[in-house]
Amino acid sequence: MSIHEVFMPALSSTMTEGKIVSWVKSPGDKVEKGETVVVVESDKAEMDVESFYEGFLAHILVPSGETAPVGSAIAFIAETAAEIATAKSLANSGGTTAPVTAIAPVENGSNQRQGRLIVSPRARKLAKELNLDLNTLKGSGPYGRIIAEDVEAVVNPSPQPTPVAVKPPTPTITTGEVAPLTTFQNAVVRNMVASLSVPVFHVGYTITTDGLDKLYQQIKSKGVTMTALLAKAVAVTLQKHPLLNASYSDKGIVHHSGINIAVAVAMDDGGLITPVLANADQIDIYSLSRTWKSLVERARAKQLQPEEYNTGTFTLSNLGMFGVDTFDAILPPGQGSILAIGASRPQVIATKEGLFGVRQQMQVNITSDHRIIYGAHAAAFLQDLAKLIETNPQSLTL
Repeated sequence: MSIHEVFMPALSSTMTEGKIVSWVKSPGDKVEKGETVVVVESDKAEMDVESFYEGFLAHILVPSGETAPVGSAIAFIAETAAEIATAKSLANSGGTTAPVTAIAPVENGSNQRQGRLIVSPRARKLAKELNLDLNTLKGSGPYGRIIAEDVEAVVNPSPQPTPVAVKPPTPTITTGEVAPLTTFQNAVVRNMVASLSVPVFHVGYTITTDGLDKLYQQIKSKGVTMTALLAKAVAVTLQKHPLLNASYSDKGIVHHSGINIAVAVAMDDGGLITPVLANADQIDIYSLSRTWKSLVERARAKQLQPEEYNTGTFTLSNLGMFGVDTFDAILPPGQGSILAIGASRPQVIATKEGLFGVRQQMQVNITSDHRIIYGAHAAAFLQDLAKLIETNPQSLTL
């Protein structure tokens, strides 16, 4: 008998269960080797999952919208049409076949693998409705994946760019009911509970931002974002303080080879994700800003690859954009520090000349793992960060 079980794949190292977003194939459909069969939502993203085998999707065990543990069977693939009935009987009897992983997440690469396009289910459906040949389209999604916007661009050659939301929309709430947590929210819960076991401490600092604000006004027309400026400033400062970029492990202190700045972003469905600006200290501010814009757009569309959200070595959480003055952030698992950034506001201060003046100032608070980082380490890092922002912000453009 040539019937293979389709198992829920592990799309990330922290994934324990996955949600079926949609089945691209229906029972009885022909399946080519390497063809997308199902779209699965992990704790942070949606990914196409492809078949290892050629055959027929015989029976679906886990329908769209439901979840299943990693490694559990979610469907059967039969190698011949004649075996479809056998697979259905096997499913109805609760039987099982040999443990063969029959699907896998689409790997990183170009938008064609062995002559097959990588296309999102929505884009494929839209192209079919519009009678468009997918082979004529260029994918703008991660690794050249063709997404719905690429198909729509053919119909409307001059689409307006999608704005990046600053604030997530207020979720619809039905009073008197219990709303189940989304996959994203469950992932946040697991991470936050894990953080409770880490002994942390907090250190606050006031930074004058007049120079940084002036620089931002000068270059924002070139696409530079304040998030990129802050990430760049933190990354450059971490070069002098590698311990703040390290993390704890049972074997000792993990000194990471790169400075990867993760930035917390609220998702529209109530979840939280931290897109990563890899090697932020080595990338120019203009490229960093373009990368950040792309990361946010794809994060909200749930199109990030795992390495784009789970490889951070230091995290920024900026609630200053919402007018928050000061707050303490929770340390993400696997990292040594997170910096909470408050709003920049005009403050009356005493100058070095003994006079009163008005300066733009923001409050930052760092949360650090006390097993490897001590108060003096965090204070020295904040001092150097403030010195960079206050006296030499122009260096961030070099």
